[in-house]
Amino acid sequence: MKSELQEFIRHLQAERGLSRNTLESYERDLESFLAYAAAQGLERLDQVHKHHIATYMLELKRKGRAAATMTRCTVSIRGLFQHLVKEGRLVHDPTLAMETPKLERKLPQVLGVAETQRLLEMPVADTPAGLRDRAMLEVLYATGMRVSELIALDTGHVNLQLAYLRCIGSGGRERVIPIGKLAIAALRQYLEAGRPAFARDELPSETFFLNHLGTRMTRQGFWKLMKKYAGEAGIERVITPQTLRHSFAAHLLENGADLRAVQEMLGHSDIATTQIYMQLNKARMKDVYERAHPRAGDASALRS
Repeated sequence: MKSELQEFIRHLQAERGLSRNTLESYERDLESFLAYAAAQGLERLDQVHKHHIATYMLELKRKGRAAATMTRCTVSIRGLFQHLVKEGRLVHDPTLAMETPKLERKLPQVLGVAETQRLLEMPVADTPAGLRDRAMLEVLYATGMRVSELIALDTGHVNLQLAYLRCIGSGGRERVIPIGKLAIAALRQYLEAGRPAFARDELPSETFFLNHLGTRMTRQGFWKLMKKYAGEAGIERVITPQTLRHSFAAHLLENGADLRAVQEMLGHSDIATTQIYMQLNKARMKDVYERAHPRAGDASALRS
């Protein structure tokens, strides 16, 4: 069964161009399922039937797995069997008519405008590291990029004169995103006085954001920096780089930005994914109204 799994992962990488993180998620999900199947005495995938998969999903639910995790596992298992049937490796697909667990979609966490400004001002711009960190935070909020896209930037992706950058998303898909004056200023300062301090003659020079070793900043490294600056900004709840991406979208829509334009900048293939920020804005408006309007909350006045 492992050979079929590895062949499927190679297919996903070659034909669908999925990111490394997505491929690793598929592989983890399927390795877990195949281990379960082997424990049930199944030696080949053509021995797997619908009830085996259903029992496995019940086992995940019993262990308290989140709905999102179960949905992802269902998609992974279904994808494997559909591929094997399409390739003629299996005759029957046991995932046919399988229901996908309903995913309760939570509204994304966003920062207020004042909180965002405090966070962006936390890096002290009098050291190379401070210049780099401020530039990274400014770009993340100015563009709504994913952190993986931010750290993947090369010098050829950024055009400060024309005020845009080219972002390479999942599957190698490229999009062009405008950048504002504050982000441009932070990037110029980093390029002039920050990046040269990190660059190493013996290492490739195209990487835009460098760490102290002269190599590409990692996601984990940037997450640690953001956690530090959030604490210094007095933001008590846990935030991640994704929080700035959410805040970028929510603040644009709050100020009247076109939904399709925001979708394009975020790189969402489905506009329904972008529309969740509209729901967030409605929820926030309702909360503001109920807290601020003198006749929004107390119905007893109408009965007296």
